[in-house]
Amino acid sequence: MKKIITTSNAPGPIGPYNQAILIKNTLYISGQTPIDPATGKLVEGDVKDEAKQCMKNLGAILEAADMTFENVVKTSIFLKDMHQFSQVNEVYGGYFNAETAPARETVEVANLPMFVNVEISMIAVK
Repeated sequence: MKKIITTSNAPGPIGPYNQAILIKNTLYISGQTPIDPATGKLVEGDVKDEAKQCMKNLGAILEAADMTFENVVKTSIFLKDMHQFSQVNEVYGGYFNAETAPARETVEVANLPMFVNVEISMIAVK
């Protein structure tokens, strides 16, 4: 049976989905964009600022499920411009130990919700 995971420390859904779903010991986190949950507005700045907010939102959802970034086994990063890969990778890498980092793909896309530069989703296991 699935359990809905929600927290006010990450942006609420803007459509028919949830922040995360926990099934047994596996957590599926919806893609997070750089929305500041305190203001409901997009973070202003460069792609690194956007990536930091995405990771902060993901961390809040992991915490709501009693997990940390150490529990993450798979991530998906969606970029508006692959030329920004190194900047996002620098921020992302700060959340993981290189030896135990999760599997990942990074994909360039034409557009993202609210025309942000980056969106990140995760799967974590207890």
